[in-house]
Formats: sequence, C-alpha cells, structure tokens
Amino acid sequence: MLIKMTVRGIALDPITNMPIVILKDPEESRALPIWVGIFEANAIALELEKVSTPRPMTHDLLKNILDGLGITVQQITVNDLKENTFYATIDLNYNGSVVSIDSRPSDAIALALRTNAPIFVAENVVAQAKNIEVSEEKEETDKWKEWLENLKPEDFGKYKM
Repeated sequence: MLIKMTVRGIALDPITNMPIVILKDPEESRALPIWVGIFEANAIALELEKVSTPRPMTHDLLKNILDGLGITVQQITVNDLKENTFYATIDLNYNGSVVSIDSRPSDAIALALRTNAPIFVAENVVAQAKNIEVSEEKEETDKWKEWLENLKPEDFGKYKM
C-alpha cells in the first residue's frame, strides 16, 4: 500500500550534520526522514522557497525537457529501503503509457516539487525506516531517536509549510 506524503521541511541531522528531507502524511501521524546530500537538499530548498535561478538548474532542466516532449510526471514513489539506502521511482506519462524510471529519492522529490506531482511512500518503507541503524554507538543512536521523536513543526524554520 502507498501512503501519500508531502515535503514537510529540511532539517540537519544533529549527529552527522547531513541534511534530512522530512516527508509527512496529511494527518501528520507518520514521518519519513530521508538523508540527502548537500546539493540535493539545496535543489529541494530552492523549490520550496520558490527561488528562481538565472539559468536552469539540473532539475529545472529535466522539467523543461519533459514539458518540451509532452511528458508528465504522474507520481514519484519511495519504494524500497535496502541497507539504509532509500530507493525511488519516477512514473512518467508519455502518450498514455506509464514508464517507471529508477531514481534517488532526493532527485525524485526535487522533480516532484517542480512538477506538482504527488509523492508516495510504500508502507513497508515507512515501517522499515523505524529500524534504521544510524550509528553503531548506542548513546548516539538514542540521542538521534530522541531528537527525531521530539521534532515539532517550528523546528523546520523557514521551510515550514
């Protein structure tokens, strides 16, 4: 089963200082943190803030290519989690046929934001994500779990939606 989610914001992992994209369901009862690279977080943040750049960035270029070819992004799906790595697909509609393209979740999310495509997460991925090993140190793992459990909407700062 798929769960529709939206990008709730971007935060920094307090242990690794890596950006995390936070996806939440409409009822805000389930959240999925996805660690992304700095450049990917920047691409997502630019679209969340509706910042235009003088020249198209990579995800803007991809959107422009799809638009030029008459291809629409039907949806993106975070569909798997293996060895602490998330996987996603981008479903493209081309002349009535759907083509699924393998993608990193960060790229799929950046494209979904630019095309107003819905974001879905497989229910089993949300369940598996609760058991991610973020650190071999129990103290650090406990600190991270406590931080994640205590996240509040105002913690997302300017990315609050």
